Amino acid sequence: MAKDVIQPMDDAVRGEAKGLLRGARSAALATIGPDGYPSASLVGLATDIDGTPVILISGLAAHTGNLAADPRASLLISPGGKGDPLAHARLTLKVSARKIDREAPEGVRIRRRYLARQPKSALYADFPDFSFFALAIEGVSLNGGFARAYAPSPADLMSDPAHAAALADVEEGAVEHMNDDHKDAIGLYATRLLGAKAGNWRAIGLDPDGLDMALGSAALRLPFPASVDGPGALRRILGELAGKARAQAA
Repeated sequence: MAKDVIQPMDDAVRGEAKGLLRGARSAALATIGPDGYPSASLVGLATDIDGTPVILISGLAAHTGNLAADPRASLLISPGGKGDPLAHARLTLKVSARKIDREAPEGVRIRRRYLARQPKSALYADFPDFSFFALAIEGVSLNGGFARAYAPSPADLMSDPAHAAALADVEEGAVEHMNDDHKDAIGLYATRLLGAKAGNWRAIGLDPDGLDMALGSAALRLPFPASVDGPGALRRILGELAGKARAQAA
């Protein structure tokens, strides 16, 4: 009998899996072609506020036609790093694709979040042949490197749905407020809490589990110590993290 190599889940592993998904800017998307073979392509990636992966793809691309015929697909997130690529964590998702109505509140939010994550896509995002797709997660495999295999549930990667709903209407304003009035705190998050170089870091998005920041093409994610259940908790956690960062800078 083959040895079971799947290790038990814990909060640290859940955080690692969420971080891989939330921090990704690209992924390999494998769709099912008309010949029955999987066909892999590179796509830009962002997430909706609840953690659902979202992509922006052209109707001229083969993978778009493939998804129209069969919405099942697989997404490989592998940020890599120095040395052996197989020594680094990667995430494989089984997903089901759904085209997004741009005019619906969901579509407006997804467009905004995607462009914040992928600003260069503003050059073509509104071309008539481009569409946003949400990729509902139906299965997960996490390889954390050699001898670290896990099988998270789809829920392990998602934010608490009630918390995500509570933040959906205030996220845009909160991000603008951070960039307008708390740029010093954003810089301290990046340099003191995450060890990044100093620069004009800005907030590009937030969700119940963390704050996303960018400096040029570089992106960082600041995970929250607990899931944020609304605007009050968001202000409290951001203030506590700013205090922690200032204490480290003193």
